[in-house]
Amino acid sequence: MDSRMAYQGTKTSVLEQNKVLRNTYSLLAMTLAFAAMVAGGAMALNLPHPGLIVTLVGFYGLLFFVHKAANSSMGLVAVFAFTGFLGYTLGPILNMVIGAGGGEIVMMALGGTALTFFGVSAYALTTKRDLSFLGGMMVAGFWVLIAAVVANIFLQLPALSLAISAMFILFSSGAILMQTQAIVKGGETNYILATVTLFVSIYNIFISLINILMAFGGNDD
Repeated sequence: MDSRMAYQGTKTSVLEQNKVLRNTYSLLAMTLAFAAMVAGGAMALNLPHPGLIVTLVGFYGLLFFVHKAANSSMGLVAVFAFTGFLGYTLGPILNMVIGAGGGEIVMMALGGTALTFFGVSAYALTTKRDLSFLGGMMVAGFWVLIAAVVANIFLQLPALSLAISAMFILFSSGAILMQTQAIVKGGETNYILATVTLFVSIYNIFISLINILMAFGGNDD
């Protein structure tokens, strides 16, 4: 009797984890499409970039909104507001890159982002290794990134900018690994929060790849 109950509990747990994973990927696909539409609109209207201060306030303000509303009916509104805002910030950046003849760079960055996401996600979904050991490294990496970004505001070193972009790619890949495995193992049960984590990671990888490709592409002239 006990073994049957344990089996039923395990089966229910697996079904719940699969449901969270399915909902996360469905919502992620929708938010990516929505952000792409907003970015396209911003590009078509040639809207200016909101600037660093507005971007930071909008990012963290809407992120706070997402976390507050994640377990309510406003959760979906919050996640689309957040991802739409990031899509808007992306539009002027893409206009600048494409205007500088970087259309191919944008396509390469898109391909590289997709390859990274699917490759890292596939590993997280199939590996039997416990990736929780990455937690401490992610915390340390976060503070190193913050310190590097602040330092580069004053130093404006091209080499440091490239290093920061590379670190963002590694950090975001680690976030995808940990978030995906957290869903698979039942550690993450809120698909809205999971979607936001994956979306931000994809956004950071894409922007970082553009920065790196632009830096190296500029050497061809």
